Amino acid sequence: MGFLKIEKKWQQFWHEDKAFIASKDKTKPKYYVLEMFPYPSGKFHVGHLRNYSIGDVISRYFRATGYNVLHPMGWDAFGLPAENAAISNNSHPGQWTYANIDAMRDQLKTVGISYDWDRELASCSPDYYKHEQQFFIDLYNKGLAYQKESSVNWDPVDNTVLANEQVIDGRGWRSGAVVEKKYLKQWFLKITDYAEELLNDIDSLEDWPDNVRTMQKNWIGKSEGARFYFDIVGMDERIEVYSTKPEVIFGATFVALAYNHPILAKIAKNKEIEAFITKCAHTSTSESDVEKAEKECVFTGLEAIHPFDRSLKIPVVIANFVLMDYGTGAVYGCPSHDQRDFELVQNTKGLTMMQVVDSKQHEIDLEKQAYIYELDDVIINSDFLDGLTVAQGRAKIIDKFEELGIGKREINYRLRDWGVSRQRYWGCPIPIIYCQSCGIVPVPPKDLPVELPSDVSFDIPGNPLDRHPSWKHVDCPKCLSKAIRETDTFDTFFESSWYFTRFCNNNAESMADKDDCEYWLPVDQYIGGIEHAILHLLYARFFTKAMADVGYLSVREPFKRLLTQGMVLHATYKDKNGQWLYPEEVIEKDNKFYHAKTNEEVFKGKIEKMSKSKLNTIDLESMLSSHGADSIRLFVLSDSPAEKDLEWSAAGLDGCKKFITRLVALVEKLSELKVTSVVNSKLQMQIHATIKNVSDDIMHYHLNKAIARIRELFNSVNDELGLANSDTKSIIEATKTMVQLLNPFIPHITEELWQKLGNTVPLYKTNWPKSDETKLKTDSFIMAIQVNGKLRATHEFSTSDSDEEVKNLAKSLPIVSKHIGEAVVKKIIIVPRKIVNIVI
Repeated sequence: MGFLKIEKKWQQFWHEDKAFIASKDKTKPKYYVLEMFPYPSGKFHVGHLRNYSIGDVISRYFRATGYNVLHPMGWDAFGLPAENAAISNNSHPGQWTYANIDAMRDQLKTVGISYDWDRELASCSPDYYKHEQQFFIDLYNKGLAYQKESSVNWDPVDNTVLANEQVIDGRGWRSGAVVEKKYLKQWFLKITDYAEELLNDIDSLEDWPDNVRTMQKNWIGKSEGARFYFDIVGMDERIEVYSTKPEVIFGATFVALAYNHPILAKIAKNKEIEAFITKCAHTSTSESDVEKAEKECVFTGLEAIHPFDRSLKIPVVIANFVLMDYGTGAVYGCPSHDQRDFELVQNTKGLTMMQVVDSKQHEIDLEKQAYIYELDDVIINSDFLDGLTVAQGRAKIIDKFEELGIGKREINYRLRDWGVSRQRYWGCPIPIIYCQSCGIVPVPPKDLPVELPSDVSFDIPGNPLDRHPSWKHVDCPKCLSKAIRETDTFDTFFESSWYFTRFCNNNAESMADKDDCEYWLPVDQYIGGIEHAILHLLYARFFTKAMADVGYLSVREPFKRLLTQGMVLHATYKDKNGQWLYPEEVIEKDNKFYHAKTNEEVFKGKIEKMSKSKLNTIDLESMLSSHGADSIRLFVLSDSPAEKDLEWSAAGLDGCKKFITRLVALVEKLSELKVTSVVNSKLQMQIHATIKNVSDDIMHYHLNKAIARIRELFNSVNDELGLANSDTKSIIEATKTMVQLLNPFIPHITEELWQKLGNTVPLYKTNWPKSDETKLKTDSFIMAIQVNGKLRATHEFSTSDSDEEVKNLAKSLPIVSKHIGEAVVKKIIIVPRKIVNIVI
């Protein structure tokens, strides 16, 4: 039977046998494995398969070791790509999305991932999103959801608001359009109310990668500093600033404002100021983009009075790196000790510098760069702070602010509230009604879900909900007068922030079944890309805590263990016109590349993550038909550690297919063996060492090591088969063990081979093999032999050898006796089971 028939046979068997449906038996220990659910974009490529294969190995392993395993799959199904595809194809986003879900579900089934398909969900289903609408109302009633006018990143192509993190190099993450700034009324969630808990609980996430925990801490960005004021010359106004470095206040040489700071409305503006404000208004507010941009400013004509030297007046400027949404929208500049301020001074005539911190250990050259000081450096040129360390000065200056009543000590966070409004159709409607008499009115629970209308048109750019003839027109639930629905929809991160709770019981009448969540949560093993290290994971943590506070959950952290798997990489190719080409369109001749059809020369680019936009993907379906699911799974798991990137290799894939073929041949050969009484203790020891090590490797994500150990055992079995008088009993035992250990990696062929080995119970129902500790103990050990401390040989000794026998054996080894020669042996030192040192 060919591999495709074998794979279809076992996929059908698992389906009919309901093999991977999670049990409701809560007396068993549970293990919840979850890969970040995918966006239904149309088709999987082999790059996607790695993520799901890793999760499948872990879920099959824990199922075999006696756990009640939950391994579900669903679809992150709202979002702009569906709407854009509908516009391009003159179709409906729902039709496009559900067709893609059907196609991608079939693909996942053809690779044999052990999902509990009874728990499948799609976030675009009203049965799903009605619960998040109710949750939003819960948050609104608790004061955790609110509306305000805010400066936003506006994508003029996708016609929607983007989060700062969705702006890459000043452009929209999907459209690539240059982002503009707009002021819009937006809905926000008060994630900042949870900043301290989100920060503190990171330390409890011991099984998360250190880099992810650090990224989350930095994003929350707790800092202690001071909030204080500068008076303005000739105006009854103050400029409030917040600084984490108030100790260098005597080095202040300017005050910088955001382009939309309120005080600017009260001053006369010239053409230069107006032009600069306009330029800033069309620049990305993404922090990374702000940091990378050239530092620029314009003088306002205002002067600020130094808080500790009122005779000192410093200029007030508008700077392109100061944002109204961060801090107070104003900072004081100390260019000698802040690199950003230093760069501004280099680019601006009329701004000066003053050094106020000195170092005893570093040479300072303020002509080249700012000096970023240490806490034990010494403050200079700073009046009453002179001679103090930076740490001492920071405490004293904050005390002074409070003593004079011009400032106060304050803890601040970099984290900002989450803007969840999006001006597009294909998303969850925000359940709010606006009434002229009653104001903001949440949709009553009995009227949920607020469903999207199906009869929409995308002929005109923008949100079709806004111009729908009837959908947004409703009666106020309170006074019954005419009212208007909210036409914004939720950011799609909303759906992915709680889906893991819904998998615990996707038929629950409320958002989450608390009892089922009590059993299954937290997720024991979560798997996904490092690109989600901040936003998705932070929002999911916030939702879990908020859901607990509302009463849906009892846990407060969603994910116990986290693996950020590496990507599958492939070379990129372009034709002479700069158009991307698929790898299958390219052939190689004499170290050059050509188009397979036109024979024109093609140019190879960088090796990058497989991406549909750059066409450097390998079609999953064609690989399945030529190599089968097991070969692909084995390759994506065996060639690189799970957390590292993997470069696609046709030769590597072929090698995995050949190994499976050799494994099949070995099983078929076992029927020809004659049972002997020979015992190969080394092979026995290797069998049980392999069981132990493979089990440990799976637990520590060393899946490539696990496969390598199994292949080592395979080679040892073949070596034993080649002996005239082989240990057939150990060969049979080793082969059965290999089939069991390989089952999580290549489940179809191992099920088939398990039957060929005479077993009637399916392999997925069998227990994981256990290593026999007694067989791991060897009756020999190897020691290093030294002469006067220099290594001269190694030798295998028996555990029954006495110290005297060890000494005599060591001396008698030819290479050792050669180095002793005629010399007198003064003494022999034995480090048990490690070293024999002969002193001459």
